[in-house]
Amino acid sequence: MNSHDHEAGLRKALIAGIVANFGVAVIKFVAFYFTRSAAMLAESLHSVADSSNQALLFMGLVRSRRKATSRHPFGYAPERYFWSFVVAINIFLLGAVFAIYEGIEKILHPHVMHDPTWNYIALGVGAVFEAYALSVAWKEFQHWRSGTSGSLWSSLRNAKDLSLPTVLFEDTAALLGLLIAAVGITLAHVTQNGVYDGAASVMIGLILLSVAWFLATESHSLLIGEAASSRDRAAIKEIVNGQSVVDKLVDLKTLHLGPGHLLVAIELDFADQLQTRDVEDAVVAIEQLIREQLPSAKSIYIEAGAFARHQAGST
Repeated sequence: MNSHDHEAGLRKALIAGIVANFGVAVIKFVAFYFTRSAAMLAESLHSVADSSNQALLFMGLVRSRRKATSRHPFGYAPERYFWSFVVAINIFLLGAVFAIYEGIEKILHPHVMHDPTWNYIALGVGAVFEAYALSVAWKEFQHWRSGTSGSLWSSLRNAKDLSLPTVLFEDTAALLGLLIAAVGITLAHVTQNGVYDGAASVMIGLILLSVAWFLATESHSLLIGEAASSRDRAAIKEIVNGQSVVDKLVDLKTLHLGPGHLLVAIELDFADQLQTRDVEDAVVAIEQLIREQLPSAKSIYIEAGAFARHQAGST
């Protein structure tokens, strides 16, 4: 069994991202102040968005651990999905829209860039910080992915916890943005044509737009309710059908209330000759086996359909 503490690793990745992006944002704003580069302004806002986004994800992680109450009987696990959706909106508004707007403005009204030294310093320092943050996130992502199968893309699409994929996407987009900004700034300086600087800002905005779209789509799907993976559903069916006292699995419904909190609802037909105590023992055994196989199955409800109908008919 994998003893790796996923939540501790996620906290580490988030903290590394917050610190790295905040420090880089300050340096980029200083560079923008001296050079007035549109690409550098886009990158500055990109780093601010990344830092605030990872702080929001961290807050969601903390809030999701609150204990269940009478008003929220299943707990606060969906907080993680809600804050992931907020992050997607934040990336779109604070990052993508502004970067594209600023880039178009600079394309329409370009200005000559005389000395890009500050930009290169900021980009170089930013690359170091972002590479470190990405390495931490990637290491944790590999731990998380070791329990899944399929391609990298399918792992991301089927993830029930978007916090880590969000950090991974943001850090990757940050490094791509730095590369694009460096190319745009260099071309603008060499050719003395500010259009390249504006074009780089637009491209950075488009990258952020893609990240925001993916996160918004996945967060929306999780917020309105996603079932367990096909592999997990198959494992539950195998456990149930392996019980000799079960005649038929009538219905199986699953719902991810949050990362690590799966709700399982099962309707079964038990053998007619069973006594009430036999059914109770079978239900306890099935629940225990499901929890052993799927630790995330925190809420399990089993309805004995045929047995209940049989008991009602005999009274």
